[in-house]
Amino acid sequence: MKIQTPVRAATLGEYAHQAIQQHFKKSVKPEAAVLQDSEPEHLHQMRVGMRRLRTALQVFGPALDLPKAANIPQISKIAKKLGAVRDLDVLQPELKNRYYPSLKKAEQKELDAVFRKLQKRRSHHFAELEKTLHRGHYQKFKKAFSRWVKHPEYQAIAEQPILKVLPDLLLPLISQLLLHPGWLVGANLAQNQSSSKSDTKVIQALLADQETQLHDLRKQLKRVRYQTEFFTDFYDPAYAAQVEDFKNIQEVLGQIQDYSVLSEFLSAELESDLATALPSLDEQIQQRKLQLWQSWQPIQQRYLAPEFRNTLRLQVMCPVVSDISSTSEVVVTVGTNGRG
Repeated sequence: MKIQTPVRAATLGEYAHQAIQQHFKKSVKPEAAVLQDSEPEHLHQMRVGMRRLRTALQVFGPALDLPKAANIPQISKIAKKLGAVRDLDVLQPELKNRYYPSLKKAEQKELDAVFRKLQKRRSHHFAELEKTLHRGHYQKFKKAFSRWVKHPEYQAIAEQPILKVLPDLLLPLISQLLLHPGWLVGANLAQNQSSSKSDTKVIQALLADQETQLHDLRKQLKRVRYQTEFFTDFYDPAYAAQVEDFKNIQEVLGQIQDYSVLSEFLSAELESDLATALPSLDEQIQQRKLQLWQSWQPIQQRYLAPEFRNTLRLQVMCPVVSDISSTSEVVVTVGTNGRG
């Protein structure tokens, strides 16, 4: 699904206003449906909306003069409550549909007990979410953004033409991404090192030891993807393809992290090492992580290559839209598929 909204965007401030207005509306629109708790997709859309709104504030922050209640920490608190419920909404069907049917009867019995605990945990997290959405802080948050959208206030830099400042907004993002130490995790392992048992153990140990670095790189990629998505209309198709590449890499790293979290969660719930309690499930998870690592290696080598890194920097320095007057229309296009 694509969101397409006409916007008259000659200046940074005008473009910022359109983006914030769009994502604020998307953030609060599903609220009533979320509280009814009849369909998980509503909660997912509200969470995505909050994330996009937070990203808009991160991107356009230097140009904005926002009220005190309209701030990133408040958005993060709401998104965290939504995420606690959403993660369980994703986890339970994944276990039931992907893994449960292939397990032995004894392992299925163990997992049945986990499902009961999951349901109790979801009920608890949803109750916490309800409290958050009914509290005064959330109501103040909505009122603050509603007022700002109707009567926006800016910093002086908001008057600058957006094409003039785009490279200054995007280059720091690219630099931070390229300097992330997560790119170096296991970079010295040969790409064909994956077939033997000893090689598999090396990779498993590496992922267990360095998963925090890879998880942090995934979060950095998500930030870069969200922020670069705002500006696809100002660049050539190669830029849009690069944004899609960020998304795909985020998916690979996200799945590696998901399997690590799944293993830790099940071990904690079962009060036993997963390989002991559910050996066939553990084997499936380890095999899938190995496959994902093999998918990651060529990506890693590409992003470490000097020529590619230079191309990435140059790409954001050269917007291709030559002139946007106050009478021309630009479309804010943001994808909402995938992990959000």
